[in-house]
Amino acid sequence: MTSELPSSPPPAGLSRRHLLQGAMAAALPLSAAAAPSPLIVGGLPVTCNLTLPIACSARAANNKAAGSSAFQFEYSKYNGWPEIKESLMTGGIQAAYMLAPLVMDLADKKIPVKIVSLGHRSGAVIMVRTDSPYKKFKDLTGKRIAIPSRFAVDFLFLRKMLAQEGMTPKDIQIVEMPPPDMPAALFAKAVDAYCTGEPFGAAAQRAGYAKPLRMTRDEWRNYICCVLTVREELIKDNRPLVQNLVDHVQGAGNWLDLGAANREKAIQIAAGRKFFNQDPNILRFVMENPTDRVTYGDLRMIRTEFDELMQLSIEAGTIKQPIAYEKYVDDSFVKATKAAPITI
Repeated sequence: MTSELPSSPPPAGLSRRHLLQGAMAAALPLSAAAAPSPLIVGGLPVTCNLTLPIACSARAANNKAAGSSAFQFEYSKYNGWPEIKESLMTGGIQAAYMLAPLVMDLADKKIPVKIVSLGHRSGAVIMVRTDSPYKKFKDLTGKRIAIPSRFAVDFLFLRKMLAQEGMTPKDIQIVEMPPPDMPAALFAKAVDAYCTGEPFGAAAQRAGYAKPLRMTRDEWRNYICCVLTVREELIKDNRPLVQNLVDHVQGAGNWLDLGAANREKAIQIAAGRKFFNQDPNILRFVMENPTDRVTYGDLRMIRTEFDELMQLSIEAGTIKQPIAYEKYVDDSFVKATKAAPITI
């Protein structure tokens, strides 16, 4: 079926060229005329969030290959959990990697958010200076130890390690600090130790002035911390977009654990200005020392693991009461996932 321009004179102020342009625009597919805005997904420059830059890059590559922009994700870097929490609470962003216990607390306070996927496994370390005499936690009695947040699973990891030696957080001095500031604080002896996610342990270790006192890979193999979280209105308004994001995060996890070549490619992507803006040598140190320092291939949502996190958080006092799993988790996306191919 064809259409013809009217033979009568165009309305005042409109030329034949304007009418032709209008007809051409009307004939364009809707996707070409008004491409959807990218979904902004917040994250921290930590290797526990590494699946996010890979998911964003893979989606962009798939879009380019298909000549489509139906789904788009864009990484937005934050430097601390308070800032990313505020943006998600106020609706400034609709999706982010968040601390699992923090999401539990937000959901309990009627902030409409849901965890829809894990982001990683393991990846936390407790670092001390190489020239320090500290070999066990009893040696840290009365010392200053930095953590990212009392809602961080890093803090729960620290509590676990203290408990193994009959200690509690009351036996040390706890300081909350953004992870990027921790290596410098340890170097300057402003703190005696710190507990955080990578690459901020590796940064000090590679520089030669710090060593791991404990690592989750050795002490807590099913450790989870950073989880993909979305606002409930995004789920209601655009389930296909959320599903596609989860598919790409799950695909990124599988891809990252397939071998060293994929991890090297991930390092080059994540180190760039668009994402973490970090020294690739530090990210490489995390990926290689040892190779399971952080893992990504098993991103299943397991209720008992969240129950354990909740119980530990209640014991820590960061969560006041048990919260129903369904109140803060929507695992339907992981159950329906078809891990996206990663072609980058």
